[in-house]
Amino acid sequence: MQPHQSPAAPPDTARSPGAGARPLAEDIARAAEPLPEIEDAGFARHFDRFADRRVVLLGEASHGTSEFYRARAAITRRLIEEHGFAFVAVEADWPDAAAVNRYVAHHAPRAEEARAFHRFPDWMWRNTVVEGFVHWLRTHNEAIADPDARAGFYGLDLYNLRDSIAGVLAYLDRVDPAAARVARERYGCLTPWQKDPAIYGRAALTQGYAACEAEVVAQLRDLLAHRLDYAAQDGESFLDAAQNARLVRSAERYYRIMYYGGAESWNLRDTHMFETLSNLLEAQGPEAKAVVWAHNSHIGDARETEMGALRGELNLGQLCRERWGSEAALIGFGTHGGTVAAASDWGGPMEVKRVRPARADSVERLCHDSGVGRFLLDHRRDPVLAEQLAESRLERFIGVIYRPESELLSHYADAALSRQFDAWVWFDETEAVTPLRAEHLRAGVPDTYPFGL
Repeated sequence: MQPHQSPAAPPDTARSPGAGARPLAEDIARAAEPLPEIEDAGFARHFDRFADRRVVLLGEASHGTSEFYRARAAITRRLIEEHGFAFVAVEADWPDAAAVNRYVAHHAPRAEEARAFHRFPDWMWRNTVVEGFVHWLRTHNEAIADPDARAGFYGLDLYNLRDSIAGVLAYLDRVDPAAARVARERYGCLTPWQKDPAIYGRAALTQGYAACEAEVVAQLRDLLAHRLDYAAQDGESFLDAAQNARLVRSAERYYRIMYYGGAESWNLRDTHMFETLSNLLEAQGPEAKAVVWAHNSHIGDARETEMGALRGELNLGQLCRERWGSEAALIGFGTHGGTVAAASDWGGPMEVKRVRPARADSVERLCHDSGVGRFLLDHRRDPVLAEQLAESRLERFIGVIYRPESELLSHYADAALSRQFDAWVWFDETEAVTPLRAEHLRAGVPDTYPFGL
């Protein structure tokens, strides 16, 4: 999985707060609903107002902040337990999350099970908060007799090409060995690139390997054409296999176009995530409701940021609004300072880094200057303030890479907060997530299932 790389902001280092910044911070303080500690039962109750939505999307301003993960886990527990939400879908690769889903749904691990979330950035999902939430979800499901009524855990992203190919082949080996032989031939053109599909992208760009596209599309079509026969044998496994085939199709194209630059590869990725979410909701039925965990850059409506306005990028939040309108709640998260788990370069080691205090001309500084350390800002409750926060301001985006020495260029972009999100959750001071280590693992859980080391 290749999480968000923060969009660049204009190199205007001389920007300063506009007139009236202090009164606006005071308006935020008046409108903000102070939140108790995350572990307090009252914290999650503040989000009951979104329980009637089809989709509740919960963001994060970084991929390595404990408060964001803990808050999303608390809100999701309540939405599942008290309001009947069917599943949580996260910004993670489908096959990795599928291993976790089998664990929480009390299904046996598969013989070919790979270790979940073992690639960079492993701390993004292999951390103590996610581990605790996964075991809560398993315990919650244990009391539900109907397997179809158990809450699920699914991945929306498209990067784990190798394990998705393996998943399709293993499924066909079980249900249709003849089709499995055909699939192996079709996927054969991708075999040399499975360990590092980015190399396939470079080869496709220079050597004409785009012929793989026809093969992976044909394989998906054949699998879907046998939907009724295969699903009759094992519906849950068919959903998994079909989504793996969709991922292979999308990933092949993604890696082929990523070297051209521009918005196309980003748009393909977020469209794939949206289509995966839509497929999951369709499989669960017309009354199903879902929670989504992803970065603010995927959750907030791209049309209200420079992503969409200047670069032509769309995202998951935008597509959800276009499909479900007011039935989709887009909730962003932000912070002023503290620490974050991040790397300095792609593939580098995780470091605990100090987050620089928010810039004076950013929306985060307005929230900090409000003096309220932890709050929910529901834009529907104060239309006048919402109109003020509809002005474009700098907003901070930290992905798995954080470079504080070039923060304005690397991690700030213009966005209109109250149009980008339906609500905003603020934690003034935050701490880095704790990556999962051997001492955190629970007794009796197999090494590879789902969080073995």
